[in-house]
Amino acid sequence: MLLNMMKSKIHRVRVTDANLNYVGSITIDVDLMEAAHLLPNEKVQVVNNNNGARIETYVIEGERGSGTICLNGAAARHFQPDDIVLIISYAMMSEEEAKTHQPVVIFPNSETNKLV
Repeated sequence: MLLNMMKSKIHRVRVTDANLNYVGSITIDVDLMEAAHLLPNEKVQVVNNNNGARIETYVIEGERGSGTICLNGAAARHFQPDDIVLIISYAMMSEEEAKTHQPVVIFPNSETNKLV
């Protein structure tokens, strides 16, 4: 049996843009992606602290050092600039792996979305 465990989390970043006319996904500053061990096209859950919305989408790379957090496509209806969000990735693992797994959690500055 495999368990679906939290792999990593970007805790409390500010949405910088919401682009309804994009195909879909979340654009994340590459610095944040690397710090949270996220890969392009990786599935993530995005949780909006302002309105409680939760969506699943995939990651695309944003400009390094820009602080970009942009919800694209239909998600733009539920996430607006200045909303505070959590971005969570998960990984399937055995119970034995899960017992020793340590997720990566980063806490960027929520005003600038820069690593502290």
